[in-house]
Amino acid sequence: DWNEKVNAECYAPNSAARILDGERRIMDIVSNYSRISFNIGPTLLSWMEAYAPDIYRAILDADRQGMEWRSGHGNAIAQVYNHIIMPLANTRDKRTQVMWGIRDFEHRFKRIPEGMWLSETAVDVETLEILAEQGVKFTILAQHQASRVKKIDTEMWEDVGGGRIDPTRAYLCRLPSGHNINIFFYDGPISRAVAFEKLLNKGEEFANRLLNGFSDQRQWQQLLNIATDGESYGHHHRYGDMALAFVLNHIEYNKLAKLTNYGEYLEKHPPTYEVEIIENTSWSCIHGIERWKTNCGCNSGGRPEWNQEWRTPMRDALDWLRDQLAIKYEDKAKEYLKNPWEARDEYIGIILNRSEENIDRFFGRHALRNLNQDEKVLALKLLEIQRHAMLMYTSCGWFFDEISGLETVQVMQYASRAIQLSDDLSPNGLEKGFLEKLARAKSNIPEYKDGAYIYEKFVQLGMIDLKKVGVH
Repeated sequence: DWNEKVNAECYAPNSAARILDGERRIMDIVSNYSRISFNIGPTLLSWMEAYAPDIYRAILDADRQGMEWRSGHGNAIAQVYNHIIMPLANTRDKRTQVMWGIRDFEHRFKRIPEGMWLSETAVDVETLEILAEQGVKFTILAQHQASRVKKIDTEMWEDVGGGRIDPTRAYLCRLPSGHNINIFFYDGPISRAVAFEKLLNKGEEFANRLLNGFSDQRQWQQLLNIATDGESYGHHHRYGDMALAFVLNHIEYNKLAKLTNYGEYLEKHPPTYEVEIIENTSWSCIHGIERWKTNCGCNSGGRPEWNQEWRTPMRDALDWLRDQLAIKYEDKAKEYLKNPWEARDEYIGIILNRSEENIDRFFGRHALRNLNQDEKVLALKLLEIQRHAMLMYTSCGWFFDEISGLETVQVMQYASRAIQLSDDLSPNGLEKGFLEKLARAKSNIPEYKDGAYIYEKFVQLGMIDLKKVGVH
């Protein structure tokens, strides 16, 4: 009964959770973030910094508190910059996404990230290579993404396909380049129970399910780790954040297990086994990464008569636009920048700090010569085009059922902004070619016709130019 009171009466839609006793008296207010590993993307963190600064600071403080408790290892994990599906990106965009994710993390948390979360855990070997190249020590994948394992310095591989890898240890992944990266595999059944089987309804059952993930048959220091979306704790499951707070308190107070994080566990218990992954897989599409490019059958449900045939022409249109913008960027930017693509990698510094002094420092490093003000504005427009050319691949644009949905329209808006800035520099008809390709993406809603119609109805009408700004 007491446990049900905790879950029914305690709530907090932010970084702190309240724990009440059976008489509804506050026993404690705790920060879940100070005791669990977490990642929050740059898009949300930048919004919180401006519009929820108290919660933003509390999350940064929680990471520092975690470092004090976990042998100098913070709880926060970096993320590829704007949640793109990495195996579907080209090499150049993959590298920029990782570099921008690291720089944004360093800017906020004031430390180098040890780990990086891959959007939807979508992975291929090239992505792991880039993570390792940039100094990332570990990432986290689903059990079904592992192919085979073997003990380090032995030759005998064991097939663990079908989700049979043991998730209670870290694994070393040797890469073709000679780099290595560590991989943790989260416990799939318990994670699914949290997300879909109402395990958050009763804190004590949640705690017992976690503790049952350990086994006396294992002869090593076991790590029980799960991975869930943040919206499980309060949005999908009301008071879920309180269930989590109760579980962490219950386990720690009764010394049932030691709370840790990935960085601390990795330092104290380095991998003794190697792993090879299954490429082009993710945690949220049983077909691999098809959810973000084809009508694979994965959808959010509720409209069985709908299809997602629009996904392929949508991606094809964006790929065409990306490549056209890249040609134009490289051709024009080389008039002003020593290395246009290195400059793009460093542009995150301006995104995080748009002061005039910082912009001058940027051009001091990257400009071919002293640029006048108009030339600096032009160069910045080119870099903004490239920023939006990556934002338009944000994964939720393909995740749901219908091309006219909010998320897919937002992706089109990013594309529209890239086109608008490109036309500012030299009109070249990119929008016409883009619309021709979008027209092949058919809506499930007859009145919305296709992607081109949706673009014209929901995107073009909302575009802002200097004349509209003046009128406003």
